[in-house]
Amino acid sequence: MLNRCPRAISTPARGCQRAKLRGGGPGGGGALQLREQRVMPEAEEKGPECGALFIFPPVGPADFVIGMNAKTERKFRQQSNDGSVNTCFRERMLHPNGGGQSDGEKSPGAAASRCRAGSGWHREVKFVFCPVTMVRAPAGALACEGRMTGVLTEAGIFVGGGGEGHALPQQLLLKYGNRHGLVAGATGTGKTVTLQVLAEAFSTAGVPVFMADVKGDLAGIAMPGTATGKLHEAFAARAATIGYELAYRDFPVTFWDLFGEQGHPVRTTVSDMGPLLLSRLLGLTEAQEGVLNIAFHVADSEGLALLDMADLRAMLVNVGERADELSLRYGNIAPQSVGAIQRALLVLENQGAVKFFGEPALDLADMMIPAPDGRGRVNVLAADKLMGSPRLYATFLLWLLSELFEQLPEVGDPDKPTFVFFFDEAHLLFDDAPKALVDKVEQVARLIRSKGVGVYFVTQNPADVPEDILGQLGNRVQHALRAFTARDQKDLKRAAENYRANPRFDTEDAIREVGTGEAVTSFLEAKGVPGVVERTLVRPPQSRLGPLRPEERRAILASSPFGLKYDKVVDRESAYEILTARAAAAAKDAAEAEATAQKADRTEEAREFRNARRYDGGGSDKTARTAPRRSSSARNDSLLETFGKSLVRQLGTKAGQQIVRGVLGTLFRAR
Repeated sequence: MLNRCPRAISTPARGCQRAKLRGGGPGGGGALQLREQRVMPEAEEKGPECGALFIFPPVGPADFVIGMNAKTERKFRQQSNDGSVNTCFRERMLHPNGGGQSDGEKSPGAAASRCRAGSGWHREVKFVFCPVTMVRAPAGALACEGRMTGVLTEAGIFVGGGGEGHALPQQLLLKYGNRHGLVAGATGTGKTVTLQVLAEAFSTAGVPVFMADVKGDLAGIAMPGTATGKLHEAFAARAATIGYELAYRDFPVTFWDLFGEQGHPVRTTVSDMGPLLLSRLLGLTEAQEGVLNIAFHVADSEGLALLDMADLRAMLVNVGERADELSLRYGNIAPQSVGAIQRALLVLENQGAVKFFGEPALDLADMMIPAPDGRGRVNVLAADKLMGSPRLYATFLLWLLSELFEQLPEVGDPDKPTFVFFFDEAHLLFDDAPKALVDKVEQVARLIRSKGVGVYFVTQNPADVPEDILGQLGNRVQHALRAFTARDQKDLKRAAENYRANPRFDTEDAIREVGTGEAVTSFLEAKGVPGVVERTLVRPPQSRLGPLRPEERRAILASSPFGLKYDKVVDRESAYEILTARAAAAAKDAAEAEATAQKADRTEEAREFRNARRYDGGGSDKTARTAPRRSSSARNDSLLETFGKSLVRQLGTKAGQQIVRGVLGTLFRAR
């Protein structure tokens, strides 16, 4: 006996404006496909309630049909092979008093039933059960006319087909989309397609998405796929296998780029990055990280904004110059540590990171603005060039994740995620990462789901993800793993042990054997319980699989609403300008003092010269003759003294110039 209505039925019924239906399309909606529609001859006798009959495929072992009220679109009926009848009411299923009875009357026939499901619009409705004909139809998708459906079921995302013959729909429940996930598999096994399929579905559900395009082929999500594409035939065959009607569409995409070349520039300030992530980015030792923390603290205490690299360089020089003063308060500030940090900053600048630090800083709210049609925005980071600096790539994504955690409000347990974050090449985050950083990531992953954020790690091997974090990933898509070495075998066994076993097959063998586009999947079910593992054929993407042409990307960027906000750099007063002004003022004061000293020296020299030339008329001839010699000696002493003073002044001026250069951040030398 079929004892429940398919969940997929309610969504298109709620979304349709009229009762006319067509064969399922792939844009959202359900896991059933309309097989037949006809007007029944009993319509005139039974009234409009029996005016149309919609025949759908079976769910489980029984065939069934569903009759839909063509006038109100509020009534569903399904009948199993044994003749028993269940009546469904939109999302709620009403059980007439057992075995097809309703208020004591048997069906078919007219019966009255009061609906008490509490959804607001439920009221007393007259159910009319019409004669039906059993028709078997293939599994697929259901769509309302004028609205793409198929990538969404009532409760979640249609990922693909599993079970025998790949006929059993596999879905990722939106309610548990913030319980994080894993997409893993060797190169060439289909991770990119899976990532694109999930991003499409989340966008269709109105959930904004962020993902990094490390190879350049995810940008195609901005364009619809075509029947002339090189993979169309393969996708069409896969769609037929899982009972999915393939149709193409594009998605609302915003392109971002740390270098500002293939997307809107992504910037943050040095202060927002913070000393912990910046130390990871620069690869600093513990002692050097301590000096960096002191520089940040002094900048905060003195109101010096650290916006870009020039600000940080100037601040480090300032701290180095004041080492004696600051060391008593904060601890030792070794000139060698300051110099090492400066060298690391130089390397980072040579990699192009200077464009990443500055203003206007990225506003996360812009990533979450929905498209005009209500779909979630797909934010694509152009990362093909960025992958040349893997530490910068990993640190940026970690910074973005931490910003989401700090800025988004608590939402508890939402019906769908607030934001979905795909972390591609996740192993880069954990390679050589200190334990303190890994612990921080684990903490953020554990707590951020209460903000409605789902984090999906994409990597080749699940072993790339630390065990504490791996245990938090509830939704998993595992493509094939290659096991050529003893270590590979160990990783494969470990991956299989993380799934809830399916008695139909061995999980370890399945992970080894699945082909391209096929995966071993497990998604959280009701109450967050891990689902039984299945071999799933992933549905084809609706958008283009592959890169964009340059003119296509330019057109999308030109039409973006964020160009005016982010494309132009803003350079406001910050630490560099303030410290430079201080240095200029100090140089001016030094110059004025020098001028005053020189004037005083010239006055003293003139006075001494006059005294040396003075003639004493009261002395003897001998005295008169020797007096000039004494005055000449005095004059020579005076000239030597003057030269010494001048030399001291010159040395003082050079030292002052060296200090000015240090404050400007051009070069720091230990003195």
